[in-house]
Amino acid sequence: MNRILIVEDEIAICDLLKISLSAQGYQCECASDGEMAADLLEQKNYDLVLLDIMLPKIDGYELLEYIKQTTQTPVIFITAKSQTKDKIKGLMQGADDYITKPFEMGELIARVEAVLRRFHKTSDCIEIENVVINVMARSVKKENEKIELTPKEFDLLLLLVQNKNMALYRDVIFEKVWGEELEFETRTLDLHIQRLRKKLGWKDKIKTVYRIGYRLEV
Repeated sequence: MNRILIVEDEIAICDLLKISLSAQGYQCECASDGEMAADLLEQKNYDLVLLDIMLPKIDGYELLEYIKQTTQTPVIFITAKSQTKDKIKGLMQGADDYITKPFEMGELIARVEAVLRRFHKTSDCIEIENVVINVMARSVKKENEKIELTPKEFDLLLLLVQNKNMALYRDVIFEKVWGEELEFETRTLDLHIQRLRKKLGWKDKIKTVYRIGYRLEV
């Protein structure tokens, strides 16, 4: 399980980030100022830091410099400073990504996953409910019994798992799973969903979201 440190002095935003990322399977801790964050970084190991720039005591730029000199932990700036010069400054000083407020939670989660992949901090295996997915081997086991999935069924399952508890629009699913290959009617998606439900015994977990698409509810 990846550990994320959220450094944010606005309690509402910090709580939202913690709840949303925890729902995705991340272990999160919060720090409300730069000094508290520096203490936590000295005491514990984290896989990623989500860092605001405008912080009490030690600002985000100073803390970023400390992180890069001591831990090499990847950092994503999350800040209201949206001017191009601010983005350039943050990236030039070593931030691995830069997100401006307000932001869509789906985009933030996607960026978190991208940075973790870039630093090889994601696990080859994903465990969810009683199912184990080996991403590299593209294999699935349920209670130690192998589940045979087609390539598209595996890609669809992985997409649902990586976005668990989030509603996915049909066109997003098509783009991610089928890409330019999709030249047929949307009934194909429904059939793949039905087969996944049956093979995994997840009839009550893969929910149909009316007029939107599907959601894996765990």
